[in-house]
Amino acid sequence: MAQAEIIIADERLVPQAVEVYNAIFRPRREVDFFKRRFMGRYNMLTLLARMDEHPVGFWVGFELKPGLFYHWLGGVVSDVRRHGVARQLHEAQQAWSKDHGYEYVRCECLNHQREFIHFAIEVGYDIVGIRWDSTHADNLVVFEKTVTD
Repeated sequence: MAQAEIIIADERLVPQAVEVYNAIFRPRREVDFFKRRFMGRYNMLTLLARMDEHPVGFWVGFELKPGLFYHWLGGVVSDVRRHGVARQLHEAQQAWSKDHGYEYVRCECLNHQREFIHFAIEVGYDIVGIRWDSTHADNLVVFEKTVTD
């Protein structure tokens, strides 16, 4: 299992998270895409995973409503997948959410993203719903996990 350094990314480090995003996902996005998503949001959190000073993963979320934190987006570069980096990012987000008074964390993924569906179930999320996403013409699977003891 790899041991990544997990840090809370301030505004200076968000471009590194965007670089990791662009190494994993398409279409490519710019920092402004993330800034627009954060507009009007409360308690935004961007975590960055680094190994040997190189960014290898990110985890982004924000408050959806009081008591509910939303894990919006995350990923790990292919070179270090299946080495525990996503689990470390997830655990850091769970701890941060608990420390900030949240009761639940919610996340969603497209039905065809089977690796994340398996990951979410493995780390203790429950499937609480499914909804149609017309943008992607696919079902979104909705997960929630309690963070309180």
